Amino acid sequence: MAGNSGRPREEGGDLGQGGDSTSSPALTLKGALQIPTLHWVLRVPPHTASFELTNLECVFLPPSQALTVPPPRSPPCLPYSLKLSSPSCRNSPLQVWVGGGCSRGIPLPAHQVFISWRQVSRPGRFVDLDCEPGPHALVSFVTLAKYPAIKALMRPDPQLKWTVTGMVLAQLLACWLARGLAWRWLFFWAYAFGGCVNHSLTLAIHDISHNTAFGTGHTARNRWFAIFANLPMGLPYAASFKKYHVDHHRYLGGDGLDVDVPTRFEGWLFCTPARKLLWLALQPFFYALRPLCVHPKAITRMELFNALVQLAADAAIYALWGLKPMVYLLASSLLGLGLHPISGHFVAEHYMFLKGHETYSYYGPLNWITFNVGYHMEHHDFPSIPGCNLPLVRKIAPEYYDHLPQHHSWVKVLWDFVFDDSLGPFARVKRVCKLAENRL
Repeated sequence: MAGNSGRPREEGGDLGQGGDSTSSPALTLKGALQIPTLHWVLRVPPHTASFELTNLECVFLPPSQALTVPPPRSPPCLPYSLKLSSPSCRNSPLQVWVGGGCSRGIPLPAHQVFISWRQVSRPGRFVDLDCEPGPHALVSFVTLAKYPAIKALMRPDPQLKWTVTGMVLAQLLACWLARGLAWRWLFFWAYAFGGCVNHSLTLAIHDISHNTAFGTGHTARNRWFAIFANLPMGLPYAASFKKYHVDHHRYLGGDGLDVDVPTRFEGWLFCTPARKLLWLALQPFFYALRPLCVHPKAITRMELFNALVQLAADAAIYALWGLKPMVYLLASSLLGLGLHPISGHFVAEHYMFLKGHETYSYYGPLNWITFNVGYHMEHHDFPSIPGCNLPLVRKIAPEYYDHLPQHHSWVKVLWDFVFDDSLGPFARVKRVCKLAENRL
């Protein structure tokens, strides 16, 4: 998660005289609710029965608009739902949790108020929600408050650069060996070995995009090392992935922002078992083309460098060893990212296998060769923690993760996705985000 939306910020409040309680004062908050900082957190003195929010300034909220929250209700897990009725604020709903409530089944600290955009159901086959950052930012805030030791895990992975370098060299050795292979064996090894390595390298690039190879103080090193990790894939990928992956964390499921969400065309067309099987096989093409249709962005200088370096590497391999090594690399990428056991993580991470749950973790053995990408709930809660440390997050704070639904097999995920009529490209939470409409 990047930018200011990654974590709530704490604001002070002034005690006012308004509110519904005569036994205790009301709490008045004055300030501006900024986008994309969608969370405010303020401390509430004990026994405060009501509070007001005044002078909220936002693209959705008019200045000097006051809200009054009644005393806590029972059960405490039910949030306060307040709706402003004004043409200038477009009937924008807010969701307010008062201390003692919960998020994702986790109790919130007492005497605090959390404010975000309320989830709103809309007609349509997608599950549509108003633009709000989901539970990850709130839970990460609460978890860090309880377990500050988690901050120590936000450091570079010292082994990542050596592991990736070994994988790149292994693929270059495989290219040399592929020169004399028969075509049928070339495609076999491209699927069985090269597909695993190249898919794993895409997940290494994912980890590197969060600056976990050299740390946040060496952004340029991380970008260039991602381009180096990209070499065995045959096609430029790393720089473009970084550009769009930021939005996946900042606006998870955001319509027109998160290009990980399938388009309505995909949901409409790939709705039978045979078509869903084809859709899974064609995942590399959809992931490459979807950003150009959903949220096109200007080409960056780093993307040009990525393309030039990749073209030079491909030309060198072709000049040295001929056509078969290049076919091996491209087949490794296309087959490994398509209908492949490791590709189960594409579906396992955010497709709604259970209503109300949009992010899932997988704790099985395939994490050993995928940089722990299966620890996906932990990753979205703490994106700056490298994959090697994500198991420690669950170990430190088990009550935040052990009770959540989780997958036990990526192969079973693919099977269920194909043959379960309730699953398909439409089985995603999709937020109708004003930022996407206004391109703010």
